[in-house]
Amino acid sequence: MAAPLNLMKWSHATRIFANKSCLALCRSFTLTQKHHQDESTPVEDKGNVQVKPKKVIDVGTSIRYMNSDAYIQGYGDKPVWFHYRRNFKGQYPPQTREKCIRAGEIATASPCPICRDEYLVLDATNTKLLEQFISPYSGEILESKKTGLCQEKHKKLTVEIMKAWDEGNLEANVPFRSYDYEDYKN
Repeated sequence: MAAPLNLMKWSHATRIFANKSCLALCRSFTLTQKHHQDESTPVEDKGNVQVKPKKVIDVGTSIRYMNSDAYIQGYGDKPVWFHYRRNFKGQYPPQTREKCIRAGEIATASPCPICRDEYLVLDATNTKLLEQFISPYSGEILESKKTGLCQEKHKKLTVEIMKAWDEGNLEANVPFRSYDYEDYKN
């Protein structure tokens, strides 16, 4: 007798869902979620949408993460950007997107390597992360088409690498100058 009762509940539910629009179902789900939400978690109200404040990771935590087993298990000995792949049409990759995070949330399906991992913080003191974006051959900053960084993070990366060079945290390659010593002979 239990099986027909469950079947009757299921058929009743399908009739209810068939008559409601998808938007109404989403609204009721959101309201249900608000009722069951833990009241101790702080929530910001932005117009009609309530957003939980994002946890901010400091530089010290990021440096500890770079030295942890979780980082090694996730990325191995490769750079952060090595396994990141962008899909594009054609032979040559287009310019990367302007930014991945809009209004405090990830707005794209495949965010750049820095935006997708909240524990990777760009800072002049986080040299282990910054070294991954410098070419070992020329000592120049790798371009965003190669690393896949969004334009916003690439600009921040460039500023932080320049700060690290100025502060002496990273070794800067000075260009070799050739002199004509014939001019200095007596």
